[in-house]
Amino acid sequence: MDKYVCDLCGYVYDPAEGDPDSGVDAGTSFDDLPADWVCPICGASKDDFSKE
Repeated sequence: MDKYVCDLCGYVYDPAEGDPDSGVDAGTSFDDLPADWVCPICGASKDDFSKE
């Protein structure tokens, strides 16, 4: 699964780790994140992420 980086702050979403603080389990691909998921660092939407 691909990693995605926030274009605004540089946070990297790694599917192997997920985003446990936001209730996203490890193994969740970026495409399977909820539509309302936001960057845990700066609050950017999924549209502000690019494939690493």
